[in-house]
Amino acid sequence: MRKAIYAGTFDPITNGHLDLIQRAADLFDEILVAVSSRPNKATLFSASDRLKMVQESIRGLKGVKAKLFSGLLADFVSKTKAVAIIRGLRAVSDFEYEFQMALMNRKLAPGIETVFLMPSEKYTYLSSTLIKEIARNKGEISRFVPEIVATKLKKKFGVKR
Repeated sequence: MRKAIYAGTFDPITNGHLDLIQRAADLFDEILVAVSSRPNKATLFSASDRLKMVQESIRGLKGVKAKLFSGLLADFVSKTKAVAIIRGLRAVSDFEYEFQMALMNRKLAPGIETVFLMPSEKYTYLSSTLIKEIARNKGEISRFVPEIVATKLKKKFGVKR
């Protein structure tokens, strides 16, 4: 079984994240979506809420599970016996940071590869930050996120529709 880890804050998970998860699931036997529970990073949703949204969103995807993690990703990947870290690249601007992280993870966990995937073109502009901004300003977000996320964001920002 070749397992890969797709880690992130997922605050909240978007359809772009789900696109990458599906692409990764086509390449590996198992994908573990690792939801970061770092307490030092300000998030809109709690770690447990983000995990629940991810779990609901991936329901039905074969070989895909979700779990909270904290600490170094390289340690988590080694502990779970994964062979790869999945990272998404939406634009050239993502590359420099992701490349640096991949090289550091390689130093911390030799033998673990980083696999860069690009989302479908229709999701290249999506980010959790943009989704939260649209929701905060009462904009329509349903086509950008799973239903559970749209519901939670509307509730969080007091949207009645």
